[in-house]
Amino acid sequence: MSDIYPVLLCGGAGTRLWPLSRKSYPKQFSVTWGEHGHSLFQQSALRTIGTGFKSPTVVTSEEYRFLASEQLREIDLESHLLLIEPSGKNTAPAILAAALRIMQDDADALLLVAPTDHLIPDNAAFTQTIEKAVTSASAGNIVTFGIEPGRAETGYGYLKVGPASDGVQKLDAFVEKPDSENAKEMLRTGGYLWNAGIFMFKAATLVRAFEVHAPAILSSVQAALDAARNDLDFSRLDKKAWDALPSISIDYAIMEQADNLTVVPFAGAWSDLGDWHAIHRELPCDNSGMVTTGPATAIDCENSMLRAESDTQQVVGIGLKDILVVALPDAVLVADTSRAQDVKEAVTILKDTGVKQATSFLRDNRPWGWYETLALSDRFQVKRIVVKPGGCLSLQSHFHRSEHWIVVSGTARITIDEQVKLVTENEGVYIPLGAVHRMENPGKLPMVLIEVQTGAYLAEDDIVRYEDLYSRE
Repeated sequence: MSDIYPVLLCGGAGTRLWPLSRKSYPKQFSVTWGEHGHSLFQQSALRTIGTGFKSPTVVTSEEYRFLASEQLREIDLESHLLLIEPSGKNTAPAILAAALRIMQDDADALLLVAPTDHLIPDNAAFTQTIEKAVTSASAGNIVTFGIEPGRAETGYGYLKVGPASDGVQKLDAFVEKPDSENAKEMLRTGGYLWNAGIFMFKAATLVRAFEVHAPAILSSVQAALDAARNDLDFSRLDKKAWDALPSISIDYAIMEQADNLTVVPFAGAWSDLGDWHAIHRELPCDNSGMVTTGPATAIDCENSMLRAESDTQQVVGIGLKDILVVALPDAVLVADTSRAQDVKEAVTILKDTGVKQATSFLRDNRPWGWYETLALSDRFQVKRIVVKPGGCLSLQSHFHRSEHWIVVSGTARITIDEQVKLVTENEGVYIPLGAVHRMENPGKLPMVLIEVQTGAYLAEDDIVRYEDLYSRE
């Protein structure tokens, strides 16, 4: 098989899986599946390793750049390239930016573009399907991958396909998400596949398609790439040029206009895990259709899901039918299974009313580790802070708060103005208002400390950064 450059897209927020998936930590990084507990993003990367595959190119946002690189390191992978989008512009600009950048290294590059929030448990079947597409893509076609439909699904777009030749079919038309009656009719008549949103093409083929069908997008993406700047292991696309782009999917920009499209069917198990009903379908259930996860108890329930994400909770359902319950310590979702797609609308309402849980978790991930708020009042806040080995917070000061730090596990190297000292378990320090300070973990194990903030204003934007190991602005 020819060398293939995987392009992994991981900039989405996955709001239909709220409250487990939120903007601060979306489903591709938070949802784990399988015996090894890998995230969907990690599973997507692992599907594209081995003979015939180059290291992955990752396209993501500012918020997720460290999540992506850290999760790749956890599975002993390095990216060929990690491109940062200044803002979300849907799939067309993201895919084109990756294609143009990879062409700088390999003018004949063959790309496999895939979202990273799908579940494809059979890696061998996936690889065999990819191999079928190589000849067509190498010949100058844009190959998309279709899933053999197993039900009359209204949540997916469809591909109308023509006759097959060597496992590759001509794409006759894209079909928008149908209503229930049309979905049943397409399933009955055949000749339709679910649109998986996975593509293979030569980078030069895609660029030519943009030259014909979307030259303005090509011009702006090329400008954003030309003015990109390197930042640590990342490449930041230029914000000014990027912001001039429309938000448009690759389907609308290119696929629905191009005439050199082919389809390779995939008959293996697949789900985009697009909502909680899809999660419910994928999990093993009992004879009454019940799925329970975590400390959850179902009594006289059927065709429902009870999911508790914290050991400190107990979720009990009595007499439920066709109900989805997802409980986290700071938010609980209760929905009819037929309304699972409407969770996205609920998140929009929560955001519009300023509800923090709409986008953020109690635990806030940072490139150096994470923290969570244990207690919060008008003039004090208590946090647990975990700093990974080698992790280092920025050199900073505050206008409105002072802090007490108590190390409960490991050793911290702490800077307060001109003083630098090691603080070990059961020791603490005081950070006066306005003092320039930082903490770092010089050890080989995670360092845990409790932080007590006191002051008139305790929000995270009360930080003046002087130095930062992670180049955060």
